[in-house]
Amino acid sequence: MPRPEAVTFKQLRALSAVASCGTMTAAAEIIGLTPPAVHTQLRQLEQNFGCKLLSRGRGGGTALTLQGEAVLTAARKMEAALSACAERVRALNEGREGLVNLGVVSTGKYFAPALVARLQRSYPEIEVLLKVGNRDSVLAWLEDATVDMAIMGRPPRLPGVVSTALGAHPHVLIAPPDHPLAGREELFAEDLVNETYIAREQGSGTRILMDRFLDRLGEGRPYPSIELSSNETIKQAVIAGLGLALISRHTVTDELRGGRLIELPVRGLPIVRQWYMVHRNDLPMDAASRNIHDFISGLDGAFLPR
Repeated sequence: MPRPEAVTFKQLRALSAVASCGTMTAAAEIIGLTPPAVHTQLRQLEQNFGCKLLSRGRGGGTALTLQGEAVLTAARKMEAALSACAERVRALNEGREGLVNLGVVSTGKYFAPALVARLQRSYPEIEVLLKVGNRDSVLAWLEDATVDMAIMGRPPRLPGVVSTALGAHPHVLIAPPDHPLAGREELFAEDLVNETYIAREQGSGTRILMDRFLDRLGEGRPYPSIELSSNETIKQAVIAGLGLALISRHTVTDELRGGRLIELPVRGLPIVRQWYMVHRNDLPMDAASRNIHDFISGLDGAFLPR
């Protein structure tokens, strides 16, 4: 009964060499063995399959039996599979293939899809999976290592990260074009303290920035607010006249250009922060992640809305 588990690659190489060269002497030269060693490998291979794989051919050479042809076909398939495997491993080692999980805070969803498309054109064999959430969610993903890197605003203290600045991230105060404050050359604290503000949910980086700005503006006085969970809903609420909002300019580029929203000229605005790309400082990056990281940082913020 055949014992395929006992077959070795050395035995299969000996069979392939003899099939190609026609003699054991010529085969031995190709694979770097002595003719007796090739004979031994072939004898063991025949024992493992329980049959003759070679027969004496015309002119003193050797020929494959039908069983030998079957084994040779399998050997060539295995050789091709190993060669493909080696190329795949080489590509993974060099970062030309792989899987990269990229986290992005909610505000970044306005440019992240175009960035991922750009990555796919440059690295078609690297799959980039995009995860979008608020700041707390991104921090949790970094903490449990479900993302390899993240694009966000202020880098966290915990978990410890390595951060790379990507470009400016301005925050502005928006209003509908028919708002009573529209058309003023400059606005001050007393113009704004009695307004209603549309705010992101707790845990959002934009909410943290807005709370700090309004606390400073009103010297700690409370202000009426409406909490909404997405930038899209906030924009629609401001357009409808429900209040003002401090928001990333990158989220309202189209609305400002189209005149559906205006940017109020408030002293101290825009607040310009930075976009950062971060990754855990205690976890090594694989080659694919390193290539993606270096590609994004090399863009020097060119993917950000202008």
